[in-house]
Amino acid sequence: MPDRNNAQGSRETDAERRRRRAQFLRELTEARELRDRVKPRRARAARMRQAMRMRTFRW
Repeated sequence: MPDRNNAQGSRETDAERRRRRAQFLRELTEARELRDRVKPRRARAARMRQAMRMRTFRW
């Protein structure tokens, strides 16, 4: 993918991108926790599916 930014602006753009990504991941985690509290049965099923995926995953 070509770099659309000039050389002097790329460092602050990367920092901004990392900041926005960190914010997004915090909000995503918060939304998941809220959903888990609201729908505990669905959350338990999702945890079980994830555990099964991890058990059958080959390194």
